[in-house]
Amino acid sequence: MLSDQNEKAPLPLKVGDVMVREVITVDENSTVKEAVSIMNEFQIGSLIVSEKGKAVGIVTERDFLRRVIAEAKNAETTKVKEIMTTPLVVVESATDLEAAVKLMFQRKIKKLAVVDAKKFVGIVTLTDIARFQPRMIEMLKQLTEKQAAPKSIQKVIDYYIV
Repeated sequence: MLSDQNEKAPLPLKVGDVMVREVITVDENSTVKEAVSIMNEFQIGSLIVSEKGKAVGIVTERDFLRRVIAEAKNAETTKVKEIMTTPLVVVESATDLEAAVKLMFQRKIKKLAVVDAKKFVGIVTLTDIARFQPRMIEMLKQLTEKQAAPKSIQKVIDYYIV
């Protein structure tokens, strides 16, 4: 009988395995209107905000709703830096997906910037993870059994995990 010791266990999936490397960014001094135009052009729901080429925040559709529309700010004069979410929550590409999902739950967010050697290299979203790995779906189910999912995450769970 052969021993299972010779068989290697599969390596856990890492953030780098599922992250998006080609991320659209916007300069912090761009207007909200310019940012929305970029998001519409690329059909995306968020942009990484940069300051002199360095990732410093993120702006999402939700930021526009809460910090522009709800506050009746002028999209043509309001700068992205005034409404972006900061500080940017980051992980390294070598981070286990499970750890990344736990961080999203803790911080009540659905997107993480990915950095290597302090350089921005991509973004990973809860949707990317949920679509990519059935094992992660099981882990999400277990997390939601132990604690209630934040409202911002519940929609993704209801759609992909049910």
